[in-house]
Parts: sequence; structure tokens; C-alpha cells
Amino acid sequence: MIIRKAIVDDIFDVAAVERECFPQAEAATQEEFRDRIEHYGNHFLLMYDEDRLVAFIDGMVTDEKDLTDEMYADASMHNEGGRWQMIFGVNTLPDYRRRGFAGELIKAFIDEARSQGRLGLVLTCKDELIHYYAKFGFVNEGVSGSEHGGVKWNQMRIRF
Repeated sequence: MIIRKAIVDDIFDVAAVERECFPQAEAATQEEFRDRIEHYGNHFLLMYDEDRLVAFIDGMVTDEKDLTDEMYADASMHNEGGRWQMIFGVNTLPDYRRRGFAGELIKAFIDEARSQGRLGLVLTCKDELIHYYAKFGFVNEGVSGSEHGGVKWNQMRIRF
């Protein structure tokens, strides 16, 4: 597997993987990914099996302490000097799940945020994934203010 940062040419593949991983109401669009990659492509880690994108993790950096719905929609909120690395999505194609690939990306994202001097990382997840993210050191802070996709989300944080 090869891991690399995103460039604008990746939007088609990234959007296709996203559609496989999230319901339509929760999935980012191709246009949203274009905007995100243009603003913070260096905060996308893409995992390839030869020439096939099989998994990725992404999120903006901000001084805001909590992840908000506005962040998903407005990539210009990214602040490269921000204190917190947000995680918007951890995506793995169904045929590649349960093989440790998502975990590898999460660990790499945590290592990058630490090496960049961030205070930590923040994500939101559904109830069934709380235990998964806890394995990496994320602490559940309770129900998030996010209503993204009309779903209940829990906010989790890892501090350095």
C-alpha cells in the first residue's frame, strides 16, 4: 500500500470512495472535495493498492475547539496554523475493511498532527464507532452539536 497527500486530480476517486462509505445525506460531493483539496490537500492521506484508491482520511485545521457543520461546507475556514486537526472522514472501501488500513491512516494522521505542533485531533462518529476510535486514544466528549446528515454524532478528541 502507498500513502500520499491529495491533489485536485484525485477528486473523482475520493468522491467515489466517499459514496461507497457514507449515505448520500452524509457524503461530501465531488465539488466539496475539490474545494477541500484546493484549501487543504496536504491534510488528506490517500491509501492506494497499486493504482486504486482504497481508503483515505481528511480534515481541516482550525483554532476552533469543536467540529461544526459549517466546517464541512466551508473549506475556507481552514487555518494552516490552527491548533486542532479535525477529521471529517475515515473512508475504506468495503472490500478492504477489517485489514487495519483505516487504523494505519488514523495513526499516520495523529503522527502528522503531533509533529506539526497541534494540540490534538477532533472527530465525530456514530455510537457504534466510539470503541473503535477509543483504541487510538480518542476520548468521547458526548453528543456533538453537529447535525450533519440528520444523524446523531458523538464528538471525540485526542490531546497531546
